[in-house]
Amino acid sequence: MAGQKVFCIFAVYLFAGVGHLRDTTRFTSLTAKTMTDVQEIEVIFFFQKGLHLNKQHDYSSAIASYDAVLMRQPDYPDAWYNRGNALYRLGQYHAAIISYDRALEYEPGFSEAWNNRGSALDDLHHYEAAIASYDKALKYRPNYYWAWYNRGIALRNLERYDEAINSYDRAIEFKPDYYWAWYNRALALKQLGKLKSVVASYDKAIEFKPDFEEAWTNRGNVLYHLGYLEAAIASYDKALILKPNSPNTFYNQACCYALQEQYDLAFASLQRAVELSPQEYREIAKTNSDFDGLRADERFALLIN
Repeated sequence: MAGQKVFCIFAVYLFAGVGHLRDTTRFTSLTAKTMTDVQEIEVIFFFQKGLHLNKQHDYSSAIASYDAVLMRQPDYPDAWYNRGNALYRLGQYHAAIISYDRALEYEPGFSEAWNNRGSALDDLHHYEAAIASYDKALKYRPNYYWAWYNRGIALRNLERYDEAINSYDRAIEFKPDYYWAWYNRALALKQLGKLKSVVASYDKAIEFKPDFEEAWTNRGNVLYHLGYLEAAIASYDKALILKPNSPNTFYNQACCYALQEQYDLAFASLQRAVELSPQEYREIAKTNSDFDGLRADERFALLIN
């Protein structure tokens, strides 16, 4: 059977607070004593402009705006933080960390900055340092489910699966409907061979996000390995409604049908997989023992050759 498709949600979903203005009232009270009215208006203008540019995905221009803020008020942690977020989005992780460090210099308890700093470290494969950064975020905000989740990602990257699951469990404790935590929890459980628990975790992910195609597909894969072929096929059917042109899902479904000796259905699914990705699925079908019952079928021979 084709290998389980593992989707990397880390880069997309772990990142917290991009372009987030945390407290404009506090900003005004801090600056009024140290700047003229004109300087204060300029700082507010460039900061808001940076937030707008971040939302427009114009990150280079956003950085220029935050730099204009910091020329006028170097000790403004929110500007350093949002500058770091823009650098992160550009893939400039080292520079982003430096910017987050400046934010933390002025506000050590800035949990979002600790979290996003951890994200940048993780993307640089500095997993232990990332965990330390997430731990700092959690020190200041123990119910910060995003940081618990990201910490789980870093632990899974280190193959510390039990600890990763514990971290996902804490994320779920604070946000029970966080389907990405349920999904990644399933991936960690899979590495420990706890397949029935894997299915239960995917079930929770799907409960909170019924159109989660990756969870339906991976759930089908685990059910296949458990020998629950009918349930696996039903899971693949759900995945194919959501992603009708997935050759991997058609191929895995064909494996299940073949093992059930439903050869016409197996051939139909395998044919779709080969149509969508001829070179890959012709080759792996040639040696997959799931299809042994089909090898005498002339249609199968013509399809894979």
